[in-house]
Amino acid sequence: MAEIKPLDDRGGPISLVQPVSVPEANAPNRPRRVMGFRDLVLFYVVTGISLRWIATAAAAGPSSVVIWVGAWLWFYIPLALSVIELSSRYPNEGGLYVWTKHAFGDFSGFMCAWTYWTSNLPYFPAVLYFAASNALFMRSSSWGSQSNNATFYIVFSLLALGVATFLNVIGLEVGKWLHNLGAIAMCTPVLIVIGMAVLAWHRFGPATAFTRHSMAPGIHLNELVFWSVLTFALSGCETASFMGEEIKNARRLIPLGVLVGGAVVTLCYTLGTIGVLVALPQAEVSELQGIMQAISTTAHRVGLEAVIPLAALLISLSNLGAASAYLAAVARLPFVAGIDRFLPPAFGVLHPRWRTPWIALLTQFLCGVVFICLGQAGTTVRGAYDVLVSMGVITYFIPFLYLFASMFKLQSQPAEPDVIRVPGGRPVAKLVSIVGFLTSSATILLALFPPPDEPNKPLAMVKIVGLTGLLLAMGVFIYFTGKRRALTAQTAQSNPTATQL
Repeated sequence: MAEIKPLDDRGGPISLVQPVSVPEANAPNRPRRVMGFRDLVLFYVVTGISLRWIATAAAAGPSSVVIWVGAWLWFYIPLALSVIELSSRYPNEGGLYVWTKHAFGDFSGFMCAWTYWTSNLPYFPAVLYFAASNALFMRSSSWGSQSNNATFYIVFSLLALGVATFLNVIGLEVGKWLHNLGAIAMCTPVLIVIGMAVLAWHRFGPATAFTRHSMAPGIHLNELVFWSVLTFALSGCETASFMGEEIKNARRLIPLGVLVGGAVVTLCYTLGTIGVLVALPQAEVSELQGIMQAISTTAHRVGLEAVIPLAALLISLSNLGAASAYLAAVARLPFVAGIDRFLPPAFGVLHPRWRTPWIALLTQFLCGVVFICLGQAGTTVRGAYDVLVSMGVITYFIPFLYLFASMFKLQSQPAEPDVIRVPGGRPVAKLVSIVGFLTSSATILLALFPPPDEPNKPLAMVKIVGLTGLLLAMGVFIYFTGKRRALTAQTAQSNPTATQL
């Protein structure tokens, strides 16, 4: 059978093995290049930092600082170097979708995009619930009673997701301001907690002891699972590449943005964790409100209560910006899959006025609504939701296996003179890809283990593996259905008489 090729906007075939690209910059069906260097760095910051992981790390104690450094060395550095080279080789819309297609073909490219897109669905309720819980600190005396109100969390999350979707449908030139504001709001509470921790240390001494024993990471299974959580937290520098054709001079700016943004992310995570532990004893840190707890407790101790509502506002705003940024980036995956006709062609159509992938964005919004409601459902459904979150971690790292494998394989292909290579050339690039691949594989294996409080661990593991397999099977079905649809359209275009008969 001849190779199946989808149709372009003029009805002619386009190659599935070429990078996804849309027409020239002045064409109405091409996204606008609206993101400059400042926007790009702030985008990496807002997608790379999640303040809830600072609270999670602080709750685990001083050893988490060492684990942050290890995760940075064994995962973030290989990921950043791979993104820099791959985005320089192929600075097209779709990012890792395009890179995987070049390395392994259409099927792998689609499955890489499919698993990344679906793995992000549980992300929206998680980040928006965190924003809602911290917003209550703005007026804790009168709003604190809402902390256990499921309706509050659902309404807050739905409104926030709706606003983010609307801004991104209008366009990145509007939506990016929420991303940028979220990035600034993300860093400011970290600076506040660091400053107040220094003040508390000066007046009262550290609330948590940093000793050689307390900083030594454990090697038991539960502690190894925690390592995978912090590794998961350091992902995100691959996101902006999904919007490669909406970045000004992407080949030059993406590498610079990854380096600057990565430095900010690493410092915020490590110094923020230290700041929380200096301000609060480890036993008193809440994984949901840890950083806000540190600010609130320290503010009361040093007499700076006025900073509490400001910090709460910033933390909530930062998470709204993060949700909006991921919504924008991840929606580009079904968009490019729609261009390739693996999904219905409507996914690959830009809005006639705002030139945004509005169908993909609205689809992402509707899926987010479903998961927001699941997140605050009854205990039985909530248990199923927790399984979906665990499954999301596994499926989230499958694309990284593709990414690092693509990095390794593409070293055999010649690179253009302006491609930014990994320092040390091909041998170092292959080593980097192997380290990243092994770290991602270990993270997936650790994510299979249920949490310690799970009453039926074997059943939970079977559910996680089974649902992951079902998700992958759905992706395979959608891919081959799309190829069949493309073949039918191509046949009808090339032989309309036969189709009529």
